Amino acid sequence: MKYVLVIGDGMADDPIPELGGKTVLQYANTPAMDELASAGVFGSVLTVPEGMQAGSDTAFLSIFGCDPRMFFTGRAPLEAAAMGISLTPGDVAYRCNMVSIEDTVLPFEDRKIISHSSGAIEGADSDALVGELFDSPAFKSVAEKAGIRVYPGSSFRHIAVQSKPDISGIVLTPPHDHLGESLGQHLPRGCKNAAVLEELMRFSFDFLDSHPINIKRREDGKLPGNCIWFWAEGVAAPLPDFFDKFGKTGSVISAVPLCQGIGSLIGLEKVLVDGATGDLNTNYEGKVDAAVEALKTRDFAVIHIEAPDECTHNGDLDGKVLAVERIDSRVVAPLVRRLRDGASDFRLLLMTDHRTLIATRGHDVGPVPFVFYDSRVVDKCSGLRFCEEDATRGEFIADGTSLMGILFEE
Repeated sequence: MKYVLVIGDGMADDPIPELGGKTVLQYANTPAMDELASAGVFGSVLTVPEGMQAGSDTAFLSIFGCDPRMFFTGRAPLEAAAMGISLTPGDVAYRCNMVSIEDTVLPFEDRKIISHSSGAIEGADSDALVGELFDSPAFKSVAEKAGIRVYPGSSFRHIAVQSKPDISGIVLTPPHDHLGESLGQHLPRGCKNAAVLEELMRFSFDFLDSHPINIKRREDGKLPGNCIWFWAEGVAAPLPDFFDKFGKTGSVISAVPLCQGIGSLIGLEKVLVDGATGDLNTNYEGKVDAAVEALKTRDFAVIHIEAPDECTHNGDLDGKVLAVERIDSRVVAPLVRRLRDGASDFRLLLMTDHRTLIATRGHDVGPVPFVFYDSRVVDKCSGLRFCEEDATRGEFIADGTSLMGILFEE
């Protein structure tokens, strides 16, 4: 028996007026997903515990069987693990986004956050900008005094590590949840160390806004990477070993450091795929190839696709629809076909990790659709489609940490 988990990040949504009151999952052409929903155990699951912030960090932990109420200390340490960054006791990791702040004459704090990813900035531009920033004399002086160093991430996602700071009471805000809003109300606050982070963010804007790379980006019609944004703070925390808990070996196939990091921390193999970007234009077929290859030697494979979530954060409704349709036609359909042609029976869990709303361009809490498909079950046809409304007619799982146990038939 082989086991597969497919996560379409942020696919779930609310009904959207531009789609005639349908959600993206209802509107999109998804025959492969719908076939699984009709033939499998279909329903909705709560992946983010009540009272916790909706995001892939808390949702992924639940999905992999780690209760986020016990194991979540922050998103950045999980991503740091994917980059091979070792945190010593007392160190704090932060996500250090390269963001776009609007071009205007307004004071810094009155400007709006335009993009949490600087328009999906290319890795070379982002690495060069953050590297030169941390090497610039004025910025470097403040950063070194604060004990902060940066690890470029070759995308808009960088990691900063601070040596043994006091972050008691600190409040740092995810930029993707506040796009189009004035940034002043979302600057670091809550403790003395927050003021240091705010100072560095202001310094970064002064240095980056007129940087030659950003001048060229504007000329090319691209958004500038003109500010860094600290958030997702946390300290290192051990996670339970996946094999010890479930008795299964496995591989994680994702372009996103968060998913890679959690996989690494629980003992799953990280598989990198050429051309996998985390955006709409990614190597879908390469991820399927990698999963099929991994299953030759391992029990379990995870395919994570970030594109629907990124499109939603960018306010790109057409892109989100297209991302969902590409997951259906270029991941789910060929994956199921190749698994059916294989020598082993298989069980497949298809789901989204959390809801991401076109209306707000941010994450939202609430149950999300899932389906367990078992190749040994034949002739079942409920007629349900893989969408939010039909999922309410099926099973309800109140605790996402039970998903792996169900997949493995415990």
